[in-house]
Amino acid sequence: MLCKICGETSNPQFKIKLLQKYDVDYHRCPNCSFLQTEEPYWLEEAYSSAISDLDLGPINRAIRGARMIEGMIPIGFDPNAKFIDWGGGYGLLTRLMRDKGYDYYWHDPHCKNLFAKQFIASEKHQYELMTAFEVFEHLAHPLDEIANMLRFSKNIFFTTEIPPRKLTGASDWAYFYPQTGQHISFYSVETLKHIANRFGLHLNTDGHSLHLLSQRPVSAKLFGAVARDGWISRGLRQLGRRRLHKSSLLDADFRAGCNA
Repeated sequence: MLCKICGETSNPQFKIKLLQKYDVDYHRCPNCSFLQTEEPYWLEEAYSSAISDLDLGPINRAIRGARMIEGMIPIGFDPNAKFIDWGGGYGLLTRLMRDKGYDYYWHDPHCKNLFAKQFIASEKHQYELMTAFEVFEHLAHPLDEIANMLRFSKNIFFTTEIPPRKLTGASDWAYFYPQTGQHISFYSVETLKHIANRFGLHLNTDGHSLHLLSQRPVSAKLFGAVARDGWISRGLRQLGRRRLHKSSLLDADFRAGCNA
């Protein structure tokens, strides 16, 4: 099986039973360390619900994500531009960011938009920054899908967990989530470097789960501070609020909805 990132021949590593019925082969690339399943023929069944009943984290991810974004924007992005949440689920993160005063829009062809119905992203716009939280591990054809994402924004702030170096099966790493069958692509730091080079982008990563592909370089120190979510990150968020004088878009969005 060829690596979907660099095209080298990937080596079989182990099998994992997905959806409690399919024995699936996992292959690792010796060149870029991308770990992928065999061709995922089970996805239609896996996505019978876009947000798995076993996924209890959407609200916590949205709250934490909004905090991270609010720290990320001041270190390299125009706060007055438009932003997009890719794979936005029910629209909770889009709504949270609009509540913080950022002109945020939702995109997700697989899930019903409940909280940001009036704010659907359009191909007619370029977005300053795209967020894609817990999306990359779902991509069946990563390079094609990343290329599509870059049509909307040249900057992608995303989460996906970096695999441990030694893996022998499902018991070694909870992130496989074999019960859902939805996690099919796993990226090492080396994989992410290949992706950045392929698209001519800069890479920042915390080496664990938080990553940025950007058109312009972003300070590694400031990115690390945002990723650690400590006192420096809190200071960046507070500085951004004071400097930008951002006020919530909630009232304006409500009035626009009433007049629609």
